[in-house]
Amino acid sequence: VQLQASGGGVVQAGGSLRLSCRASGRTFSSYTLAWFRQAPGKERDFVAAIHWNSGYSTYYASSVKGRFTISRDNANNTVYLQMNSLKPEDTAVYYCAADTSYVNRSPSGYEYWGQGTLVTVSS
Repeated sequence: VQLQASGGGVVQAGGSLRLSCRASGRTFSSYTLAWFRQAPGKERDFVAAIHWNSGYSTYYASSVKGRFTISRDNANNTVYLQMNSLKPEDTAVYYCAADTSYVNRSPSGYEYWGQGTLVTVSS
């Protein structure tokens, strides 16, 4: 699976952005998809994930719950991250990731990674 993330940019605090991650591969619908982020000098942190099951269960970091929404479009092999009410502390490079296993909040749980897209939130 190859992943291509896009949609990053500069936005003022309180604004919104939508990130997209398009995947190649025949079995996109069987992958757990996730977003992680990494701020300068910090570790890569879990943001959100969506399972491949029929209910498309979703999981969020406490810091983004209620502000971010992850969704997937299997027909277009794309996973989205809608980010609302952005804060300066959301500034980071955002990475999409995929794996066939169940949802994991650790980066080590994902085999496939996109190249990252930079989100900058100004105060």
